[in-house]
Amino acid sequence: MIRSIIFDLGRVIVPFDFMRGYRAMSQISGLAPDEIRRRLSASGLVVELESGRIDEVQFNTRAQEALGTSIPREQFESIWFSVFLPHTLIPDSLVSGLRRNYRTVLLSNTNPVHFRGIRRQYPILDHFDEFVLSHEVGAMKPAPEIYQAAIRAAQCEPAECFFTDDVAEYVEGALRAGIDAVLFEDCAQVERELRARGVRWE
Repeated sequence: MIRSIIFDLGRVIVPFDFMRGYRAMSQISGLAPDEIRRRLSASGLVVELESGRIDEVQFNTRAQEALGTSIPREQFESIWFSVFLPHTLIPDSLVSGLRRNYRTVLLSNTNPVHFRGIRRQYPILDHFDEFVLSHEVGAMKPAPEIYQAAIRAAQCEPAECFFTDDVAEYVEGALRAGIDAVLFEDCAQVERELRARGVRWE
């Protein structure tokens, strides 16, 4: 029996498009969006930030060095957050309904800049009992440690947790941890998966 519902964040609840940020930074740096993406990827800074190995101040300084820019931190963070789109991929009513009978947990590879803004912009996050965030745990999906943190947050056995993520590798990591996990396609598909397990939220 399912006792806890665990959702990924990006492209499951909140859609994003990194090109929005690359294009905005391109206007400041003079670099092409693809070059910005290449430099950030080569630097490894995003992984360091999202795994908690550096803080947001260090990320801001080192990312701007990599891009050859020097703008106020607030402006940089605004561009960094601009990747998120205004609507959500699942409705508030689904998570709020689930929370009435199940423990709701958010499990995300994220960073403090993004998560702080998401908390402000998307009220759907108010319907979660617990947040398991990579930069706080010190491990990113698909590392076993982050799934164990999610299981502790769920307060039940792994097989009693249902998890959905849009990345197949992260779903496989959850399955290895004993969690009942499926690859996210869209809201209707997740609702079918939940109903098949006897989960109700109406």
